Amino acid sequence: MSLENKGEVKIRSLKRIFINIRTILKILIVISIATFIIIGIVVLFFSPTYSVSFNGEFIGYSKNKTKLQNRINEYMNNPGIANAAFVEIEELPEYKLCLLKNDVQANDDEIFEKVKSTGITYYTYYAILDNKEEKYYVATADEAQSVIDKLKEKKSNNKDDLGFIQKYETELKEFTDVETVVSKLYEKPPVQRNLYTAKISTAANYTSKKVDLGIDLIRPTSGIITSRFGSRGSGRHTGLDIAAAKGTTIKAAAGGTVTFSGERGTYGLTVIISHGNGVETYYAHCNRLVVKAGQTVSQGEKIAEMGSTGNSTGPHLHLEIRVNGVAQNPQNYLY
Repeated sequence: MSLENKGEVKIRSLKRIFINIRTILKILIVISIATFIIIGIVVLFFSPTYSVSFNGEFIGYSKNKTKLQNRINEYMNNPGIANAAFVEIEELPEYKLCLLKNDVQANDDEIFEKVKSTGITYYTYYAILDNKEEKYYVATADEAQSVIDKLKEKKSNNKDDLGFIQKYETELKEFTDVETVVSKLYEKPPVQRNLYTAKISTAANYTSKKVDLGIDLIRPTSGIITSRFGSRGSGRHTGLDIAAAKGTTIKAAAGGTVTFSGERGTYGLTVIISHGNGVETYYAHCNRLVVKAGQTVSQGEKIAEMGSTGNSTGPHLHLEIRVNGVAQNPQNYLY
């Protein structure tokens, strides 16, 4: 083949390539135009929408699932109801993206109310405690603390037994205002009588003669008798000393009413019980008292623990029995 013929063949090949390229470009242009037309039609008549299901049931459509879910989350964490702490919703909505005609209406409010209606509301409030028992309820911690503070200021007899706790419940209790709670819980402190002097040394309130007490007594504690009733040195011992380990239980020798429980001069921590008809028992030098003035106790009930408070040289119980203020010899009735 001559050089002239080879040149013609090459030119024809190049023409065919250009023709093919032009044809492909035309096709691509047509496809692009068609795509834009289709997209335009879709945009004109359809929009992306979320189909919403709840507990397996279709409940509507939402244009913005993020906004709707945030609204639900906000309600769960902050329901906006008085004293409501949070709302528990076990199942949350499920969202599925789809294309729907633009005339399809979203119903976010209805969806929200549907989900909201299944929630369980937990309320928070404060219970006022007296001796660990719930007595009254208030709305806030400030109100609860105010009750405690006011009762302590008034020196209520139960001030050391008071407290409050925060509650979380599905039902809201009936609240009581602070002043009413204070009035209901207030306990007037018992009037402390000066039942004895710290040291008894006169014959008028001391006798060894046995009298009829009208009651039976039991031993209030176990131990060793270290000092008996009667003359001792330059004075008189108005009771019976029983020594044992610190913390040994001290029980009521008979049933009665606690007329004093606290610090009493040289007697230290002391409990006094009235048994009626002028009969009283004294329990002195205790380490710890477990009863309060005004409390009724039974025979054998724990009232204190042995110690060495007041004028004492070691752990022991100083036991006195008095009839109309006159000290009796405990060994006429016990030990």
